[in-house]
Amino acid sequence: MSLIPKKGTVYVVDDDEAVRDSLQWLLEGKDYRVRCFESAEAFLSRYDAREVACLLVDIRMGGMTGLELQDKLIERKSPLPIVFITGHGDVPMAVDTMKKGAMDFIQKPFKEDELVTLVERMLDHAKDAFTDHQQAASRGALLSKLTSRESQVLERIVAGRLNKQIADDLGISIKTVEAHRANIMEKLNANTVADLLKIALGQTAKA
Repeated sequence: MSLIPKKGTVYVVDDDEAVRDSLQWLLEGKDYRVRCFESAEAFLSRYDAREVACLLVDIRMGGMTGLELQDKLIERKSPLPIVFITGHGDVPMAVDTMKKGAMDFIQKPFKEDELVTLVERMLDHAKDAFTDHQQAASRGALLSKLTSRESQVLERIVAGRLNKQIADDLGISIKTVEAHRANIMEKLNANTVADLLKIALGQTAKA
């Protein structure tokens, strides 16, 4: 397997071959791994959400537009940072894309140094977004192990209720609440109540 440059992957989606070639040449020269696609459809069929990456996409393309691609990625809850490549008349459209979460837009013809700075910023953002995405996925997988009764108990632990109050709430004995608590701790790999709260609230311990 070839070594991937440490800087991360830049996806380029543009139906203009000259734009794809110039972006690939520029970014590979700066040690980025670049993957080019001539259409949004081709990109979606090959996109790997497990990769730390960012996306440069033309706002206007034949077939699926850059805007439609953004909507598809939002549907998939993709953490991929997006920057739109726009022509002169596209600025109002690009502003709308930013309201939906795009990181920025860059107008053709673009300045090389501005583009490289933007890609650097996107990949920094991608690393954080990717980590959050992975943690949310693993948190979801852990919480899905709980039975509905255990979920009810956990909800009340998070709300700060005591075992006796939880027992009264759910019409079960304190011993049963204690048994559920022990199961929850084990299933969520939590050693303390603080660990439990971090997992339940989706917080990660900061190093």
